[in-house]
Amino acid sequence: MAGIFDLLNSDLGKTIISGVSGSTGTDQNKTSSVLTMALPVLMKAMERNASTPQGAQGLIGALNGKHDGSILDNLGDLFNGGVNDDVKIDGGKILGHVLGNRQGGVEQVIGQKAGIDAGSVGNILKIAAPILMGILGKQARQTNVSSQSDLGGLLGGLLGGASQSGAVTKEQTFLEQVLDSDGDGSVIDDVAGMVLGGSKKKGGLGGLLGGLFGR
Repeated sequence: MAGIFDLLNSDLGKTIISGVSGSTGTDQNKTSSVLTMALPVLMKAMERNASTPQGAQGLIGALNGKHDGSILDNLGDLFNGGVNDDVKIDGGKILGHVLGNRQGGVEQVIGQKAGIDAGSVGNILKIAAPILMGILGKQARQTNVSSQSDLGGLLGGLLGGASQSGAVTKEQTFLEQVLDSDGDGSVIDDVAGMVLGGSKKKGGLGGLLGGLFGR
């Protein structure tokens, strides 16, 4: 299975980067850097959520429902004339549920690495988050994901392919450092801690993720 970085480098990925760049008025190279760093972080958080039966069931339901991949069928319409506010609102909800009160810290540290302000990172991710869900939904349909094990394989494959892509960019090096810098698997705490400092709350990530995919 192709990794998320491979998808970003594909024709689909280039269309997404170009469209998000145009929709947010952000330099295309900086948009690419933001997505290269942020999408795997979001996926890793989702993977942790899907490690529980309840979390996996909720995510499978979302990928079979609203986020079934159909958004990818109309990317031209999505980006022409500006992205619909409904998409941005949906993206904001996804980010809020996945990142919780650490969203600002994540956006700030990625913005510092990409050379743009945190607000611009947030605008990029509000558009990118529903598209990422669509990519996952499409992959889930193609591979007939129906169980927690299937879902773990889908997310792990997309993330695992990223680390096997050969050339190591500064974004990928950064990503490897933040994904689990203290060995406890708490991605969001590690990223936010680089900016915000303070104590890390063990086991807090699952609670932050619970709202996105049902109760």
